[in-house]
This record gives sequence, structure tokens and C-alpha cells, in this order.
Amino acid sequence: MPVDLEKFTKHLRAHAAPKPPGKGQCGLFVRKALQAGGANFYGSYPPQGKLYGPALEKLGFHRITVENPDTFHFQKGDVMVMESYKGSTNNAGHVAGFDGGNWISDFVQNDFWAGPTYRKQKPRPTYAVYRY
Repeated sequence: MPVDLEKFTKHLRAHAAPKPPGKGQCGLFVRKALQAGGANFYGSYPPQGKLYGPALEKLGFHRITVENPDTFHFQKGDVMVMESYKGSTNNAGHVAGFDGGNWISDFVQNDFWAGPTYRKQKPRPTYAVYRY
């Protein structure tokens, strides 16, 4: 079943906290938004944000090259998957969707980076961006 990106991004926006910080539920919020857009995980979905890449590919997303997320022009429905930052206590990484204006997970992010630790760390955590 195709994923309706309009329904996906609308659900993200409607259910996320309006500002940081999140509550560590990025995977849950992104999964529910994808399901609202018609995605079917067949009862098996990634337990952590950083593990969403293969599931997104099964849904029909493909990985795109983004050399600098601070200047890249993302499209509505893009999904980012990010490794954990060095020193993370839960090592879960992050996943978020782009609604055409903001990156959103369980909260509306200030930018591509999930928070100040991701933003300030050098080198920054590795990431991948997927497009439907």
C-alpha cells in the first residue's frame, strides 16, 4: 500500500509537542504517522530510531545523498535516521520526518539535528535521509 505523505506529515504535526525537548519516543511517533499515511509494518517495526532505515526501504523509501543537512533543500515526507551521539545513555539514535517546514519526531525540532548535543558534537553523528 502506498504511503500518503500528506497524511504522514499532517499526523506528525498534529501529535508532536510544539517545541523541544522530546520524551524519547521518536520511533513511536514516526511509526504512527507513517501508519496514518498508509504504511504497513506487518506487526514488526524498529525498536529504536537509529534502526529505521531498512523498514523505510521496505515501505518504498530510498536513501538520498545529503552532504550538508544545514543547507540541503529537503522535501515534504523526507525521513532522517540518525545514529546516537557519543555518550548517549540510551544509544537509541533518532528518527524524524520533514513536513515541508520542520523536522518532527515526538516534538517539532529547531532544525535537522535532534537537539543541542547532536548539533554541537564534532564530528556529528552519522545520519541517512530517505525519500519516498
